[in-house]
Amino acid sequence: MTSPPTADAAVLGEPPTPSLHLSDFDYELPEDRIAQEPIAPRDAARLLVVPRGTGALEHRIFRELPEYLRPDDLLVVNETRVTAARLLGQRSTGAAVEALVLRPAIERGADVYEALVRPGRKILPGDRLLFEESGLQAEVLDRTESGGRYLQLDVMGGGDGDVAVRLEARGRVPLPPYITAPLADRGRYQTVYARTPGSAAAPTAGLHFTPELLAQIEAMGVCIARVRLDVGLGTFRPIRTDTIAEHEMHAETFAVSAETASLVNGCRGRVVAVGTTSLRALESAAQQAATGERIAPVAEGETRLFVYPGYTFRAVDALVTNFHQPHSTLLLLVAAFAGREQMRTAYQTALADGYRFLSFGDAMFIH
Repeated sequence: MTSPPTADAAVLGEPPTPSLHLSDFDYELPEDRIAQEPIAPRDAARLLVVPRGTGALEHRIFRELPEYLRPDDLLVVNETRVTAARLLGQRSTGAAVEALVLRPAIERGADVYEALVRPGRKILPGDRLLFEESGLQAEVLDRTESGGRYLQLDVMGGGDGDVAVRLEARGRVPLPPYITAPLADRGRYQTVYARTPGSAAAPTAGLHFTPELLAQIEAMGVCIARVRLDVGLGTFRPIRTDTIAEHEMHAETFAVSAETASLVNGCRGRVVAVGTTSLRALESAAQQAATGERIAPVAEGETRLFVYPGYTFRAVDALVTNFHQPHSTLLLLVAAFAGREQMRTAYQTALADGYRFLSFGDAMFIH
């Protein structure tokens, strides 16, 4: 199947704003404000309600989100499931090594995986890596275009066993590096609706939903639709260019079913994206839309969509999202959606009011 053209801000919306600089999206985030563990229950997180453009902010609890939804709204979630695994081990020389196994590279052969490795510069094709904790070993086959490695994984000692099963069962949860506390329950880094494997990280805005909260929302007459965007380097790769428009996103796989496209195009209320990844999947599908439609179905494609101030949104009317790192593409997306001044006000308010930040932190509803 041929992938549709990749999407970028220049073709999807207004002309980019070339005067934006990385320093425009800086703020001080104290380490003690980075949530180290998920709150229990999931829907007990705080919720900052943010009107788009201007307007007073409101302080609520996430389980109160239904009060801001309407019967004709459409809630769109990212159903991707985290399948990446963090492996700790050593090289044949005895030196320590770490691998973040991202996805199967089936085009390269059975049990070949794309991975990020540390220390990256020292891991060369032909090297052998031993991961005793997981009972796996690897041969480094080649470099990837993004600077990672292709690893041929197999069970240590030539023993029996399925590599994918071992990765799932024995690999460590691939938590972001700013989370240093161990995670007691692996399931807390999955959304309750995670279904399709392939993600290197959780779409964290969705971590706040419980089955009961979703049932309450559906009972109101709000439809729930699913998209898939496999979270990868494109979402988390830091911006290293001072001029925002010069940053290049890595490609990420996404899909929008015909059913979801039909629900979006027929929506009489607001399309509410749960997370920046759901938003990017929908806005990427908008590029394929025929006249008179918001989005088109995409069986599977790639997107390099980079959303920053100056972008015109075609598919999404409201957004559920967490609080993001300084200088991140996610922060720029929020600035584009809420408005730069409103985003700045929201973040200043959250910092002053004790909100928890990043993956396991609190949430915003921007409407």
